[in-house]
Amino acid sequence: MYADGNVIRIKHDVLYEVAKLAFAGELDSKRDHIALELIPGPTPKFRCCIYKEREIIRQRVRLAEGKAPGAVDDGNVIQVISSACEDCPISSYTVTENCQNCIGKACINACKFGAIEMGRERSHIDASKCKECGKCAQACPYNAIAHLKRPCKFSCPVDAITYDEHGISIIDKDKCIRCGKCIHSCPFGAIGSKTFIVDVVEALKSGKKVYAMAAPATEGQFGAEITTASWKKAMLELGFDDFYDVGLGGDMTAAYEAEEWAEAYEEGKKKVTSCCPAFVNMVRLHYPQLADCVSTTVSPMCAVSRLIKAKDPDAVTVFIGPCLAKKSEVVDQKIPGNADYVLTYSEIRAIMKAKDITLKPCENDDQISSVYGKRFANSGGVTAAVLQSLQESEHKIDAKVYKANGAAECKKALLLLRAAKLPNDFVEGMICDGGCVGGPSAFHDQVSSKKDRDTLISQADNRGIHENLKNYDMDSFSMHRE
Repeated sequence: MYADGNVIRIKHDVLYEVAKLAFAGELDSKRDHIALELIPGPTPKFRCCIYKEREIIRQRVRLAEGKAPGAVDDGNVIQVISSACEDCPISSYTVTENCQNCIGKACINACKFGAIEMGRERSHIDASKCKECGKCAQACPYNAIAHLKRPCKFSCPVDAITYDEHGISIIDKDKCIRCGKCIHSCPFGAIGSKTFIVDVVEALKSGKKVYAMAAPATEGQFGAEITTASWKKAMLELGFDDFYDVGLGGDMTAAYEAEEWAEAYEEGKKKVTSCCPAFVNMVRLHYPQLADCVSTTVSPMCAVSRLIKAKDPDAVTVFIGPCLAKKSEVVDQKIPGNADYVLTYSEIRAIMKAKDITLKPCENDDQISSVYGKRFANSGGVTAAVLQSLQESEHKIDAKVYKANGAAECKKALLLLRAAKLPNDFVEGMICDGGCVGGPSAFHDQVSSKKDRDTLISQADNRGIHENLKNYDMDSFSMHRE
């Protein structure tokens, strides 16, 4: 994952300015001032001129408002910032200084599209004619033709990114699984996601009851001293009515997914998990024949949202986590009772900064989830929770589970399942490597946060999944999509 401090700082500055103006009720009147404040000039900081830098800021402001950066909106939560994308090389193949301008012209002879011509000192590739077949690079005896892989295109696990004749990246919404891998792979910060910042701020100002729900991946992201109690305190200060650890939703999903697995096992059917929205998108967009294999049990996010709305039908629920695809779960999947809005960690921190609120160390005494629910965010965690639930409910099945860790593993599992060659009974699909803790909007990478995460989770009690759920009215709402 590419992580440049300049790109991240610009993004966070824009989110903060939008949140601040939204709280003040001045966004409409001062929206256009943001670019001038962040890029005062007269000297450009990163681009060719201050005018281009300001246009990029303007497009980022639109994304922060939940709009497409340009005039056309295809509905995808992942969008290309065209003014920032213009600096990327147009051609994937380029002739380097290693070219000897030899007589043989193997590169020219190998090209079937007339895209290569002789130059004064080296051969030249016409990007408008190049089909990126790579034959020229293979033919060159001096290895003088380099393949420049666009980071965004190379990072996409489903080949959803191409580019137009001007070199601007295009995301095919009918292929894109909304995983967000491309966003942090771009060195120019030219891909971003729409946010719900303005919607959440307006909800907090409206007097409605607004509930915050933090992903199970949250523990450990901000250090061993920042507990779920720390989050609850900060969210109440911010104006939320209450705060929930969605590890509780992990317990809920595990219990009901276990029942589905037991039933499917007896019927000889195979199932795939439904908690990772990018994985569900991969199934529906790229393996539609397997759509019926997706578990009907709702995700932990949706489970907690439904629990809250069963008590308070007018409640507004806001999910906070490292996952961009959760925005797609809300916008695209349109599951009744699901979260109303989704914020990444950087987005909620921008809202907190606008109100001068920070996360402070607290005792780790706000426990509403089993350890299994908390571990839902790790690869293999869903499987462990479901198997534990099966054991607690005394279902005697010898379930064999394919734990697909990352997009490549998910594709492999689905290909085997489609070909009826999958030896396993069930598939746990996690598009992000390592699980949700490896999400594109994680505050810290999973390696550096692992110790803190393990420390916090080790302090939890040993309650069972079903024991925990006895504390909640699980009959007051449905745990299934339909």
